[in-house]
Amino acid sequence: MGKRPFEGINVLEFAWGGAGPGAVNWLAYHGATVIRIDSISRPDPFRTTPPYHETSPDDLLKKGGALERSGTFAHTHPVKKYDIGLNIRLPKGKEIFKKLVIWANVVAESFPTGTVERLGLSYEELKKIKPDIIMFRSCGYGHTGPMASQPGFGMTVTAPSGFYSIAGWPDRPSVGISKFYTDTLSPLFGGLALMAAINYWRRTGKGQCIDLSQVESGINYTGPVFLDWVVNQRELALTGNKLSYAAPHGAYRCKGDDRWVAIGVFTDKEWGSFCQVIGNPNWTKELRFSTLTDRVKNSEELDSLINEWTINFTTERVMAMMQTAGVSAGAVATAEDQELDPQLKHYNFYHRLDHPYMGELSFYMSPAFKLSKDEVSVGRPPIIGEHNEYICKELLGMSDEEFVQAIQEEVLEFS
Repeated sequence: MGKRPFEGINVLEFAWGGAGPGAVNWLAYHGATVIRIDSISRPDPFRTTPPYHETSPDDLLKKGGALERSGTFAHTHPVKKYDIGLNIRLPKGKEIFKKLVIWANVVAESFPTGTVERLGLSYEELKKIKPDIIMFRSCGYGHTGPMASQPGFGMTVTAPSGFYSIAGWPDRPSVGISKFYTDTLSPLFGGLALMAAINYWRRTGKGQCIDLSQVESGINYTGPVFLDWVVNQRELALTGNKLSYAAPHGAYRCKGDDRWVAIGVFTDKEWGSFCQVIGNPNWTKELRFSTLTDRVKNSEELDSLINEWTINFTTERVMAMMQTAGVSAGAVATAEDQELDPQLKHYNFYHRLDHPYMGELSFYMSPAFKLSKDEVSVGRPPIIGEHNEYICKELLGMSDEEFVQAIQEEVLEFS
């Protein structure tokens, strides 16, 4: 294998949550060296976010490595990163940080607007240390404008992106599709922006500052809803799984405990194939189901009749029969289904890795694409302060006495 896409690129990850680290992951997957700034005194909130491995929230602090047992943190850091536990608010901690800026090509931060400025670590200050530095910044609303000062996290950013208004049933309030949905969307934009900035730096030798708004990243995925309002002054009506241009269209109960299959029929030809799969019962020939318009109009009765058929088969059986006949269908997968999925196994999507506090687990995921000329690097999440000695002594040239003193003064932190 030749030189990897981001081999030789050094990244200083001064970020927490999902958005900032998620963007950096794309570089780490393909050769970048990443040093993560961590802290025990002000831990990444994802380190205290459930689910926890083999422990309850009440027992978490009773066990060693309380900040190392979060499945959420492990899920968002499935790649090798060096970790330094650093109290950045102490003068010596800030001094170490600035030395790491000299080492880095990229500095990533994802704190509320004004945080790094108050620490004296703004882009303008970092440029004085490293003129060609690339700085990646991610926050809820971007770092300028009337909403810039608003903290953005989880549902407080997902909601204004529009996602809480698009899922639900007509007779009930809307439901959120995820508490942290923009944390999974904005890293896609952030990773692409970082790649473009690195490409520009390679060609010109010039750095830049990237300002990523999580809300704007999310709105890119709710464009049709916004367009319908702008053009037609029409708000989206909540319809559950139903569509105005497909029927049947929904999730149908199958044999087993809480097992379901999703089926979508969009054309009369697909309807004919669907009817053949279920054995052409007499009700499929009734006028109320003869056209797509009729099926949409009578979708409640249609769904009830389909459930009477699907309940006799397993989810996998219904999916296979429908797909063979050219009808769109997919199993409503559980976490267990995903772990056992043969397609995911074929692509080696899940990686089984050993963790000092959680043991061997197989939930470390690959990215959803493969490069023909580079293998993805997947690794377990770092432990707070795991590489303090290597970073301070090997990379920064700190003496043994200086290293011990930094520990004694609590500049350096360990999990």
